[in-house]
Amino acid sequence: MPDAPRQDSRTSSRTAPTDEELRTLDAHWRAANYLAAGQIYLLANPLLTEPLRPEHIKPRLLGHWGTSPGLNLVHTHLNRVIKARDLDALCIWGPGHGGPSVLANSWLEGSYSEKYPDASRDAQGMELLMRQFSFPGGVPSHVAPEVPGSIHEGGELGYSLAHAYGAALDNPDLLVACVIGDGEAETGPLAGSWHANKFLDPVHDGAVLPILHLNGYKIANPTVLARLPEEELDALLRGYGHEPIHVAGDEPATVHRAMAAAMDTALDRIAEAQRAAREDGATGRPHWPVIVLRTPKGWTGPAEVDGEPVEGTWRAHQVPLPGVRDNPDHLRQLESWLRSYRPEELFDAEGRPVADVLACVPEGTRRLGATPYANGGLLVRDLPVPSLDDFAVPVDKAGTTMHEPTRVLGDLLARVMRDTADRRDFRLVGPDETASNRLQAVYEASGKTWQAGTLPVDEHLDRHGRVMEVLSEHLCQGWLEGYLLTGRHGLFSCYEAFVHIVDSMVNQHIKWLRTSRRLPWRAPIASLNYLLTSHVWRQDHNGFSHQDPGFVDHVLNKSPEVVRVYLPPDANTLLSVADHALRSRDYVNVIVAGKQPCFDWLSIEEARVHCARGAGIWEWAGTEDGTEPDVVLACAGDVPTQETLAAAHLLRRHLPELSVRVVNVVDLARLLPQGDHPHGMSDFEFDGLFTTTKPVIFAYHGYPWLIHRLAYRRTGHQNLHVRGYKEAGTTTTPFDMVVRNDLDRYRLVMDVIDRVPGLAVRATAVRQRMADARTRHHAWIREHGTDLPEVAEWSWNA
Repeated sequence: MPDAPRQDSRTSSRTAPTDEELRTLDAHWRAANYLAAGQIYLLANPLLTEPLRPEHIKPRLLGHWGTSPGLNLVHTHLNRVIKARDLDALCIWGPGHGGPSVLANSWLEGSYSEKYPDASRDAQGMELLMRQFSFPGGVPSHVAPEVPGSIHEGGELGYSLAHAYGAALDNPDLLVACVIGDGEAETGPLAGSWHANKFLDPVHDGAVLPILHLNGYKIANPTVLARLPEEELDALLRGYGHEPIHVAGDEPATVHRAMAAAMDTALDRIAEAQRAAREDGATGRPHWPVIVLRTPKGWTGPAEVDGEPVEGTWRAHQVPLPGVRDNPDHLRQLESWLRSYRPEELFDAEGRPVADVLACVPEGTRRLGATPYANGGLLVRDLPVPSLDDFAVPVDKAGTTMHEPTRVLGDLLARVMRDTADRRDFRLVGPDETASNRLQAVYEASGKTWQAGTLPVDEHLDRHGRVMEVLSEHLCQGWLEGYLLTGRHGLFSCYEAFVHIVDSMVNQHIKWLRTSRRLPWRAPIASLNYLLTSHVWRQDHNGFSHQDPGFVDHVLNKSPEVVRVYLPPDANTLLSVADHALRSRDYVNVIVAGKQPCFDWLSIEEARVHCARGAGIWEWAGTEDGTEPDVVLACAGDVPTQETLAAAHLLRRHLPELSVRVVNVVDLARLLPQGDHPHGMSDFEFDGLFTTTKPVIFAYHGYPWLIHRLAYRRTGHQNLHVRGYKEAGTTTTPFDMVVRNDLDRYRLVMDVIDRVPGLAVRATAVRQRMADARTRHHAWIREHGTDLPEVAEWSWNA
C-alpha cells in the first residue's frame, strides 16, 4: 500500500480571518482585478502614472471581463487556505475565457515571471503582461497551456469537473478546486460530471471542491442555474450528492468574510470525510461540499455605459467599454474604473506588488501557478510494461490459429495493473465495456471503482478499484485527461462507433499537447491511448447504428506531431503497438483492434519488426519472383487483412502465373509524405513498396477516401484503388458486412482482374466464378443465417 496520506493540514477548523487579513485579501483581489482589466485594454501606461490617452489603448479590444472578478475572488481565497493549511492544491478554471484572471494571479504570485522572465514583476513586466494578452504574438484570451498552473483548456466548455476528478484520482493529498461557470453548467458533459463523486475513493484519492459560480448570464442570455430558486438549486445539488454552501453579495467586505467562512467550512468537511475513511474505516459515501458563489457579472466594472446597465448584466460579458480609443467619454470612464482599484496602493513606484497584496500568497510549489500537479510531466514515472514474450501467442504457421486480440492484450493490462498496485498511477477507463471488449482479465488485478450502493448480484465492484466504467464517454475522456495531465498513465477502451462522442474533447487535448510541446517548461506527459474495438466489421449483430470507423479520419486531420493511428492485424501486432503506446509521451495514440477471434499472422518477433517498420511486404503471402509484381494487394486492419490474404490465396489457386505482392500497413501515417508527418515515408520508400506503375488494390478498415487523401501526391496514386466501409451496414452476418461494402475476397480478386492489363479477357472465367460466389453467399445467408462454409472454415493453409 502507498504511504498514508498527510492528515494534519486539514484536520482542524481555522479561526475566521481578522479584519487585517480581510484587508489584505481585498488588496490582493483588487490588484488581480486591476491587472485583468488592464490586460483587456492597455498597451502602455500600466500603472496610470499619466492620464490615459488613446495611444495607451489596444487597437482591438478582445477578452472577457464578466467572469474575471469572480475568478479573482476564488483565487485570492484559495491562496489564503492553501497558505494557512499548507495544502497541495490545483484549480481547474472552467468559465471559458477566464484567461485575464489566471494570468493576473500567476503574475502576482511570481510563477508567471519564473516561466517568462521578460514578464518580470515590475512596471516593465506588467506592461508586457497587459500588451501580450489577446495580441498578435501574445497569449490567448482563455486559460491555455501557456498559463502556469493550468491543465484545462478554457476555450471549450463542459469538461472542467471531469478534469478535476481525473486530477484527484490516486492523489490522496491533493485538493482540486473546480470553478464551474453557470453557462458551462448547462452543457451535457458537465451535467453528467456531477456523478463523478460516486467514483471518488476518500482513502486513495484526493478531494474535489466544486465552486459553482453564478453570475447570472452567458454571452447574451440568462443562465438556467442562476435563475433557479435557491431551494430548487439546493435540491438539485443535494440530489447529486453534495452539500451546498452559499456565498452571495456585491459588497466586497461582506463577500470576503462569507467566502473565507465557506472555504473553511468546506475544507473542514473534506478533512473529516477523509479522516473517517482513512482512520476509522468508514465506508459510507461522503456527501462532499460544493460552494455556490453568486456575484454580479462584471463586478466592480462600469455600472452603466451609454445609458445602458452593464455590471450585473450580459453586457459585461466581454468588453464593457468598447469604444475607448474613439470615444472620450469611454476613455474617461475606463480611467475612472481602473483608478477605482487604487493601483498606487497595490504596486510600488517600480510596479512591484506591495506586501499587503502578497500577504495571502503561498510560497514555492504551494502557489497555484507553480504546483507540479499542473505540469504532470514533472511527476510522471515510466510505466512498468512487462516483456511481451510473456503474453505473445505462438505462431508456427501464419493463418492457422486464431485468438481474440483484445483478450490477449487484457492479460498484459492485468499485469500492468498489478505492477502499479502500490504506486497507483495507471487506470483503465471505458463506458461499461471492459468485459465486452474482452479486457476482463484486469479484474484479477483491480476491480471497478464504485462508491455507491451494491447488491449481492454485482460483480467486480471495489471501493478502491482502478478500473473505471461509466456510461458516459465524456466522463471517461475527462477523467483520463485529468489523470494524464497530472502525471499518470491510462488507456481508454471504447466501441469504435461511439468514441465520436468525444471528438471535440480529443481535439482540445491534441491542441493542448501541440502547444505544450512548444513550451520548454512543460515536461512531456504520458500519451492519451485509445483502444477502439467492437469495430465496424464485427458489429454485424448490433447493426448500422454501431458501424462507424470515422474517428481515425477525425484524428488524422489534427497536428501530425501529436497524432498516431495504428491498425494491428492480429494479437501479436496489437501487443507490440500497445507496448509502444503505453511507453510513449505527448501523443494521442489511436489503436483499432478486434475482439473477435482472428487469425494469427506474425510471431512476436515478426510483429515487433513489422510494427517498427509500420508498413511492409509479407513475402510469404505473395507470389513475387524477384521481379516487379503484376499487382499489389495492400491492407490495413484485421478484417481487411484477412480478406486480402484470402484474395491472395484465391489468386494463387486460380491465376498462379500472376505475380502478387502483399503489403500490410499497421501505422496509417506511414502513407503520408515524409514532410507531412514524422512517420511519413519518403517518395523513394513509398514507390519501392507500392510501385509507380502497377495497380494497387487496397483493402482498408475505414472510409476509403482517407487512403486517397493520405496518398494523393504519390507518383502512382492514379493506380490506387481503395475498398473500405461505404455506409452499407445492417444487422447481418460478419462476411455479409464485407460483401455489402465490396471489401470481400471475391470482390478484391475481381478488382485485380479488372485492373491488371490483359486479365480482363484472359481471366474472364475466374472473374465470373468470383461473382457467382458472391451470388451464392447472398442466397446462403438468407436461407441459413450463417456465412458460407468456404468462408467460415477458411484458413491460410486450407
